[in-house]
Amino acid sequence: QVRLVESGGGLVQAGGSLRLSCASSARAFSSYAIGWFRQAPGKEREFVAAIGWIAGRTDYADSVKGRFTISRDNAKNTASLQMTNLKPEDTAVYYCAADFRLPDSKLDQKGWYDSWGQGTQVTVSS
Repeated sequence: QVRLVESGGGLVQAGGSLRLSCASSARAFSSYAIGWFRQAPGKEREFVAAIGWIAGRTDYADSVKGRFTISRDNAKNTASLQMTNLKPEDTAVYYCAADFRLPDSKLDQKGWYDSWGQGTQVTVSS
């Protein structure tokens, strides 16, 4: 397991933007798939976006396609989630997750990630 620390959450009006960051302690960060998941009150944690370790393949939940963009900077051991055109239904705690050499076919499956951050709150007001 590796340590992950999220930052960048906050309160924003509908239509606004936020950029979340995930800093990792992993020594071989480039070999980790990184995923973003979110959990709203009373709901299960759900997949948002992920980026693979092999060729940087990206995957997105249908609800965020075209609005969110995931990226990574292996030199800085960080990953980011740029969120635009935010909606009230995007309100949740957002978690960064990592797994060593996770196959691209499993990027959207939270059960395969073995390292999780503490989460950062994103609140979108209408």
